[in-house]
Amino acid sequence: MPFRIVDVDVEEIEAGEPQEVARDNAVRKATAGASAAQSGEVALGVDTLVALDGRIWGKPADEDAAAESLRALGGRTHDVVSCVALVRDGKPATAIEVTRVTFHPLDAATIRWYVASGEWRGRAGGYAIQGRGGALVSRVEGDYLNVVGLPVGALAGLFGGFAAFLAEGN
Repeated sequence: MPFRIVDVDVEEIEAGEPQEVARDNAVRKATAGASAAQSGEVALGVDTLVALDGRIWGKPADEDAAAESLRALGGRTHDVVSCVALVRDGKPATAIEVTRVTFHPLDAATIRWYVASGEWRGRAGGYAIQGRGGALVSRVEGDYLNVVGLPVGALAGLFGGFAAFLAEGN
């Protein structure tokens, strides 16, 4: 599907009920993108966050924060919550996806190894499952692509299913 990337300046909400935070952030991003859209274009905004025991683990600011995130997630199951928001003709539509991810217990050496990789930068929860972070994960329940950052099934659903989603790209 052809697309163009529009950089938007949206301050992300970082606290609150995880699904509402993801929804608010995604809608704000899509709405900001829609203001730059050309006639007939659909604006997409996505927000993905990691939640454990009601706390949102955002993008770590530095190595210490990344290590703290990994220590908290190690040996536990957390939720990866994403919201996909589309704005078409000024009207937002949203879909939420939640995936449960269980980490192996993480010892100090494993955390140091992962933090030293730098892969945690810009990643919710401080890890990237599609890279070295996959070694931290023992189980995924739900949509793997949601953990990567774009729940394609949820996105297709906003278009009315995969056939309509694919037809939109033609």
